[in-house]
This record gives sequence, structure tokens and C-alpha cells, in this order.
Amino acid sequence: MPAPKSGRWLRRLAWVALAGLLAVAWNLKHPLLYWLRPYEMPLLLAVVVLGGAAGMWRRTPQRHLSAGRRSLVVGLSALAGLTLWRQWEFEADRRSVLAGGNDLQMLGEHFVVGFRSFSEVEPLAVKGLIGGIYLTRRNLATGGAATVAAQIARLQDSRRLAGLPPLIVAADQEGGPVAHLSPWLERLPALSSLVGATPRESLAAQARRHGRKQGAALAALGVNLNLAPVVDLRPPEPDSAADILTAIGGRAIDDDPAVVTEVAQAYVAGLADAGVGATLKHFPGLGRVRADTHLRRASLNATTDDLRADWQPFRHVGNGSHAAIMLGHVVLPDVDPECAVSHSRLVVQQILRREWGYQGVLITDDLNMGAVYGQGIGRVAAQSLAAGVDLILVSYDPDQYFRALSGAARALARGEIDRQMLQASRQRLPRIRPHAAS
Repeated sequence: MPAPKSGRWLRRLAWVALAGLLAVAWNLKHPLLYWLRPYEMPLLLAVVVLGGAAGMWRRTPQRHLSAGRRSLVVGLSALAGLTLWRQWEFEADRRSVLAGGNDLQMLGEHFVVGFRSFSEVEPLAVKGLIGGIYLTRRNLATGGAATVAAQIARLQDSRRLAGLPPLIVAADQEGGPVAHLSPWLERLPALSSLVGATPRESLAAQARRHGRKQGAALAALGVNLNLAPVVDLRPPEPDSAADILTAIGGRAIDDDPAVVTEVAQAYVAGLADAGVGATLKHFPGLGRVRADTHLRRASLNATTDDLRADWQPFRHVGNGSHAAIMLGHVVLPDVDPECAVSHSRLVVQQILRREWGYQGVLITDDLNMGAVYGQGIGRVAAQSLAAGVDLILVSYDPDQYFRALSGAARALARGEIDRQMLQASRQRLPRIRPHAAS
């Protein structure tokens, strides 16, 4: 007798659910599931236990399992095995990083990492396994600004006692819609608010005062590198509905490269007055990009000639100051159709280093972002360092740092990262590190 239609649908739903759970297990500790991190593995294993118990239960005893139940056992066994293997793999990366060693310390100096607690990040800082930390509101939510400032000062003292350079302490305090240390730090308006509200002849002076005020608040907390200003040109059209997180139209200073250059240059000088470094972002410019790199791969389909005006603020302000440049996860097919700018040797070496003569610090955007994470965060981190990028940012999901650094260490052992290039990169880092000692 055929099974009832409702029973067939239930079985199909069960298999769809199992397939989804297998995907979650394969991507165990994925940044998009960060909110589920404390419960992820226990929930997957609970499904295995409960699903197995439900599948084996029957009203009448049978000597043999049916084909459907045998398939269920195999599927649940695969889910359990995959979950445990991926957890073991992560723990192996974590253990290898915490074991330290010369190569890991040499690579770790190029990582700026987010963290949940100071007790979690202190061993990494004292062992020289990181070069900097990324501060955001989750770090301020529990202790407040005064407590965090004291903890940062303690970390810097520990680094000095260990004979290590000061930590880069980075934050993302643009003003306006992106102010990740507010409300503990005053939320200043976006730099774009100065344009139009300020006469052109006093625009630079006002932007410098703006940077000085923001820099003073950051410096009091212990921050020495601000991931600002945004120098992407404002797009001619409103942000795409598919652009959920980047929303560059609301963050860009202006659509005129001369105005953006003038405001950014003055703002960078204002931050420097307070002892805080600046970061120009997001090269090669997101004004023409419609996709959201937080979620998926994006391309900038324009030639380098087309982009000269877009690049004016990056090139002019970057070469005229100590500002770092943040590399976005955008593919520039005219130069490198394979790799995003954040890990493209062609873009870094041919355009930024040779053509522009830029000798400042290059930092990636967060490697947790969907545009690159799926390629393997360890692989992308290694490619970035091999390309000559100076700092790797792993901010949103701190656990990914272990995968990123261990992947880079394996690439270094295979000879895929040039040690001389790492040494040259190390010599560039003091361009922003003097601020850390302020």
C-alpha cells in the first residue's frame, strides 16, 4: 500500500532540512552564523541524537530497518561526522596559532583582529601573534570608555615589557551612519555634512577641526588608527536595494574628486594633530559598484583611465600624508580578472607601488566579508600578504583569525609568501605605529 501523501511530504521536508544542516556543518563557524556561535555545534549534535531517536522509534517491532530509515541513519551519521571534523579542524588551527613560533610571530604582526574580551586577546598581543586590535561597540558595552581605555593602556604596557612594538588600535568612527564607538564617543556628523553648509574657502579649516575633535576622543580611549575617511566618490544614483550594508551614497563626502580630496586631506591632518592615524577607503572606490561586498563578489567594470578621477583622493592624500589605504574586495577586471584588489599582486605592485609610488600602509577590508570569505579566509590572507599588503583585518568574527593566520603560515612554509616582501612590509608599518606610542 503506498504511503500517504502527507507522509511523503514530511519525508521530503526532513531530507531538505538534513541537507540544510549538512551545509551548516560544512560551514561551521561561518561569519553569517556568528550570532549562533555558542549554540551551533550543540544544536547540530542534538539534531543527530533526536533525529536518530525519532527515526528508530516504531509502533511495532521490526527485525530490519527500512531503506528510508537506513538512509536517515547514514545522513545523520554524516551530519555528526562532518560537525565533529569541522570543529576538530578549527581547534587544530587554533592550537597551532597559540603554540606560537617565529613564523607565526612574523606573520601575526600583520594582523589586526577584533575580539570579544581583553582576556581573550591579551595572550595574542603579549606573544606577538597580532599586530593590532579592532575596537567596536561590543568591547565598550560591558565596561564603558574609561575601563576600556585602562585595559588598552595595560595591553600596551605588556607589549613594551615583552619588547614588542605598540599595538595598532583601530576603530571605525567615520561619523554619521558609521560610528561604531558611539554612543560612548560622541557621534559627530558625517564629513559630507560640511560640504554645502560651509563656504568653500573655509571648508578645509572646518574639516581639520572636525578631524581634530574626533581624533582627540579616539586618542583618549587609546585608539591610534581610525578607519576613515571614506574617499569613494558619491554615486550618481541612489544606493541599490541589494546594497544592504555598504550604502556608500550615505557615507561619501561628495561626487567631486577635488572637494573630496580637500576635505579628506584636512580631516587626515586633524586626526594627526590628535595623534591618530587615518585610513582612506575603499580603494578602488565603491561609487560605481552596485553589489554589496559584505555579502558577495563584486566587480568594477571600468578601465584604469576611466578611474583616474575616482582615484585622485586616494593618490593625492595617500602620497601627501601618512594615511593608510584600505583595499576593498572588488575585482578590477581591467587589471586582474581573478583576484579582488584586496589580494591582487597586480593591483598592489603595478598600480599602487610602482605607478603611484605609494609607500604607505595597505590594509584589507574585513576578510569576514562574503566577497572573499568563501574562497577560504586562510587562502585570501596568504594571497594578500604575498601581494605586498601590509595589514590583514579580521574584525567582525574574531574566531576567523585562527583560520586566517594558520592558512598564511602554511602558505609561508610552502614558499608562497616571499619573506623579503614581508620584511619590506614590516618596515612600512612604523608609518602608522608612531601614533600608537602617543
